[in-house]
Amino acid sequence: MNLFINLLFTNPEEFFAKVLMIVFSICCHEYSHAWTALRQGDPTAAEQGHLTLSPFKQMGVTSLIMLAFIGLAWGQVPVNPQRMKHRYSEALVAFAGPAMNLILFFGFCLLASIIHLVGVQKDAVNLIIYGGGINMVLFIVNMLPIPTLDGWTVFRNLFPKIKFEQSEFMKGAMVLVFIMVILFFNYLYAAGMFAASIVASILASLLNATGMF
Repeated sequence: MNLFINLLFTNPEEFFAKVLMIVFSICCHEYSHAWTALRQGDPTAAEQGHLTLSPFKQMGVTSLIMLAFIGLAWGQVPVNPQRMKHRYSEALVAFAGPAMNLILFFGFCLLASIIHLVGVQKDAVNLIIYGGGINMVLFIVNMLPIPTLDGWTVFRNLFPKIKFEQSEFMKGAMVLVFIMVILFFNYLYAAGMFAASIVASILASLLNATGMF
């Protein structure tokens, strides 16, 4: 099994750069949840110290260890829908995290296109594209309508009259989707990297056409 931590011994600079990008992306994701919840009337996350980019607060030691060893990690912030302003507040809070990943995706792609045009070495460009790809993967995975993921909260709030929890068929379907995500994660990862490469290339062409570089 090719563990992520093996990269530490073969290419430590790349290992720490990738860990930093993943940690930064997850912490921004969780911060967005906490910030949006506060704006929607729920200070629960803010009261518990989640208006921070600290990985120890947003991710925790277990998640950081899993990231170092296998390259997978997570984060979580506490929210209380009962304290929110309106019926769509919970959906807005849930979507805020993936939305931040989408913003970071375009941000990394733009940065990659700029440093490519100014002549920075290819390895550095590829690392920035990696950051974009990881954020696309985080966006897609988190928006899946699977319980405990943000997509489930958004979907459930947009369609409150549908009793998903009471359907055994729906539960089975969700489990199947989750298993498929695990089995085909490598393809999802490749798709994220491909999307980042394409968008960065398009942005580079547009910037080059403007005569700025």
